Amino acid sequence: MRKPIITLLTDFGEKDHYVASMKGVILNINPQCILVDITHEVKPHDIQEGAFILANTYSYFPKGTIHLSVVDPGVGGGRKPILIVTQNHFFVGPDNGLFTLVAQREKVKQMVVLTKQKYFLPKVSMTFHGRDIFAPIAAHLSLGIKPNAFGYKTNSLQEFGFQKPINKEGKLLGEVLHIDAFGNLISNIDEEKLFKFIKGRPFVIRAGRKAIQGLKKGYLEGRKGELIALLGSSGFLEISVNEGNAQKVLKVKRGDPIRIQLK
Repeated sequence: MRKPIITLLTDFGEKDHYVASMKGVILNINPQCILVDITHEVKPHDIQEGAFILANTYSYFPKGTIHLSVVDPGVGGGRKPILIVTQNHFFVGPDNGLFTLVAQREKVKQMVVLTKQKYFLPKVSMTFHGRDIFAPIAAHLSLGIKPNAFGYKTNSLQEFGFQKPINKEGKLLGEVLHIDAFGNLISNIDEEKLFKFIKGRPFVIRAGRKAIQGLKKGYLEGRKGELIALLGSSGFLEISVNEGNAQKVLKVKRGDPIRIQLK
């Protein structure tokens, strides 16, 4: 029988004890778990970045994987702790928009608000639900406890307001959705929307004060230091610099516009 897998995604960083504490709780309940770190370097309190990274990672794990995700600036407040059961995966964490994209991509079968305290740690801190609620729930879930045992069903999920590209006045208007560690600018314009708009015609991409002609197939098609556009591994239009940093070159930030115009 395959050992259960639990992934962890947080904004806790690697310096402090937070991540190790969560792992200790899980392994105390189920020592057979395989724990996989997605990342703990989400920008502090940045729910949108956490949602994007999770959505581009979870589907590569085996069916039945439990994804424990904690980017939780509202910890101790009114947001609900939640378990989402989809056709292929489980997601445990705060109901604050962190699971917006996975809920759009996966077929959601069930959502449970976590209320059964016997599955929490005996003492629950108001500031560390990752350790005291989410980690033990994920661990008990990995033992085969049924989702209904952890609380009550809900049909409500908090969603983050991710902007979608729009076609306006002959232009496809998008924005910077994510900036990765290399400074690549990942837009919210996916491959399908891009090709539907251009229909094989030549086009120009504008970001910051620069214009980029058409698409490259890979980073190395551009000269060293050249600003290029391509379809990245996430399936979105991406602006990059070969062996450089597009964010520094263009001096843009997340949410800034990316425009596509036919020539």
